[in-house]
Amino acid sequence: VTDPQNDFLSPEGVTWGVVGQSITENRTVENIGDLFEVAEETGMPVFISPHYYFEHDHKWQFEGTLETLMHAIGMFDRPSALDLEGFEGSGADWLEEYKPYIENGKTVVTSPHKVYGPDSNDLVLQLRKAGIDKVILAGMSSNLCTESHMRSLIEAGFEVMVVTDATAGAITEHYNGYDASLTNFRMIASKVDNTENTVKAIRAAYKK
Repeated sequence: VTDPQNDFLSPEGVTWGVVGQSITENRTVENIGDLFEVAEETGMPVFISPHYYFEHDHKWQFEGTLETLMHAIGMFDRPSALDLEGFEGSGADWLEEYKPYIENGKTVVTSPHKVYGPDSNDLVLQLRKAGIDKVILAGMSSNLCTESHMRSLIEAGFEVMVVTDATAGAITEHYNGYDASLTNFRMIASKVDNTENTVKAIRAAYKK
């Protein structure tokens, strides 16, 4: 699950103005919650790839368009990799209703990715060390971090399914990030499906 954090998924988050419509229409928050719930129920391993920016990240000498924006609005900001001061309830924190699933002592929280994909964190290492070669992908934001994770994982040899209504994207007067991502999910991923069918498939796969 990519970026299950307040700055994306909470109405108080800094991006809600552009992602809120897509999240609401897809029922993204509820659907990610359903995936967490069935994973807890069945014992399916869960991996979180979060997005954090520390103070030293704001000293980068060049940035892409949305990196510049994310830094300017303080998105996912934390004071330090070694300090949780101000983390609780911040935009970088987990959505409150997900905390029982993420902080259960079993879920793997990787080091943060810094742009969009997992190339700069240890997600692939953690998956390989756990003997996993199939990934069910959900989270935010559809055409950015979620799509980038899909592409990188596929290039690394994983079989990747994307849960299409457990993600969402920015919608502005100029573009619809969610619609753009659906095209690429359908063309690149091994499979795409909705949350309801995915939950049923997970239960069936783990049924003894």
